[in-house]
Amino acid sequence: MFDVLSRLIRTGILTEPTPAPSQSAVAPEELQSEILKIVGRALCIRHVDAGSCNGCELEIHALNNPYYNLEGTGIKFVASPRHADMLLVTGPVSVNMEEALKRTYDAIPEPKLVIAIGDCGACGGVFGENYASRGAISNVIPVHHTVAGCPPSPADILSAIIYMVLAANDRR
Repeated sequence: MFDVLSRLIRTGILTEPTPAPSQSAVAPEELQSEILKIVGRALCIRHVDAGSCNGCELEIHALNNPYYNLEGTGIKFVASPRHADMLLVTGPVSVNMEEALKRTYDAIPEPKLVIAIGDCGACGGVFGENYASRGAISNVIPVHHTVAGCPPSPADILSAIIYMVLAANDRR
């Protein structure tokens, strides 16, 4: 026990400092009113892992922590594509997930918004196209926006979601 305590005292605090807030950050109240104006209710997102390494999933799950507070801004993840307004897809599309991804896309009501998360989703990443992978998500379903990074930060993913909501508002 004393060994552990003395090691803690010698090494000190090793955590990273909290990230500085970006200048382009939208206030949660402002974001909530925009979402309500566009969608008329909470923005519902369906997430599909099409064959990723789970790095992007960890960053997406971080959006639900108190720091990003996704639920507090009126954005929530849903289990059924029939309730979704937006589809987040991660990873290169594996051959075994191709049909499931197409069915999920078809089940989402119009207008469909699709975001490809990570380098693997954007271009196939290190997996590329081969006998087990179809590569980029855009090879299987239409993609409206991609988020680069391996994995992209939660802030980048949230920015892409906000961008798509604002772009959908401009199309109206």
